[in-house]
Amino acid sequence: MSMPGVASLAGAATRRLLRRDDWDDADEEQENSNCVKAIPGPNGHVPVDACNSYYNFDPKFEPAVAVAILFGIFTLIHLVLGIAYRKKFSWVLIMGATWETISFVLHALGSKDQQNIAYASAAQILFLLAPLWINAFVYMTFTRAAWYYHYPPEAQRRLLGIPITALTKIFVWADVLAFIIQGVGGSMASPGSGGDICVTEGLKVYLIGMGIQQFFIVVFCLFMIHFHIRQRTGYGYADKPSWRPLIYTLYATLTFITIRIIYRIAEFAGGITPSNPIPFHEEYSYALDVFPMLLALLTLAIWHPGRFLIGHDSELPKKLSRKQRKAERKNRDLA
Repeated sequence: MSMPGVASLAGAATRRLLRRDDWDDADEEQENSNCVKAIPGPNGHVPVDACNSYYNFDPKFEPAVAVAILFGIFTLIHLVLGIAYRKKFSWVLIMGATWETISFVLHALGSKDQQNIAYASAAQILFLLAPLWINAFVYMTFTRAAWYYHYPPEAQRRLLGIPITALTKIFVWADVLAFIIQGVGGSMASPGSGGDICVTEGLKVYLIGMGIQQFFIVVFCLFMIHFHIRQRTGYGYADKPSWRPLIYTLYATLTFITIRIIYRIAEFAGGITPSNPIPFHEEYSYALDVFPMLLALLTLAIWHPGRFLIGHDSELPKKLSRKQRKAERKNRDLA
């Protein structure tokens, strides 16, 4: 690597990550000698260690457009499938695919206008949070599958001692918690955040959110494995579609999400320093974040839950109101 390149990355080690919109403050510029104003080149590009740079790399237009189109296609596919199979909860997956699409539309626009802080900030936050929607969809699908393929009466439908109807609430709320924490961390580390301390703390918060997400994925897999073992012992319905393709699809989707989490942890936990090349190369995010999420959407499209969860018991029962429970008790007494 040339000496200017080394110097640039060395400056990046102490620069303000994705936050250079206040370079015109003379006093602050004097305090941060590593932060220098650069004259924007084509598409507004400046070196990554410049005060007026909002990216860790020179974003490329063509791959961003291609990815936006792919995510847009999957958004339409899942919208059609959700309607065709009448699975209302598919809106969660559609939301994730939509956020990915919008993120890369903004990323493509930002690649041509790299001095636009709104494009950089919004694209980053949507990109970081979109997979959590897909994660929540897996939780919601599995609990419906566990309910659908369970023999005993409703009151006895449990996995590892926990009512199946409660599993959705537990893990979806865990996903919401991870969503909130990652959202706060991502916002703090976005181009519109504060200074060095804010960004550093933001990355720590985001990593905590990623850790929480992965922890609950591991715990959730224990319930899936328990269900899998139980079904293999002959605990199944002859008149219902096979449970295997759907469960293997959910395993695969969680694996894709885990690959993405490991990548993000390596990216941020390794530090924004010359010794960690991951943040400075856009190719890593395409290979280890975009590609796994595209595979997740493709897998869920081919083996859509609507192909397997059909008819009676394919949805979790709605919670009865006090008036409905009273009427049910009255009917049982009369019977």
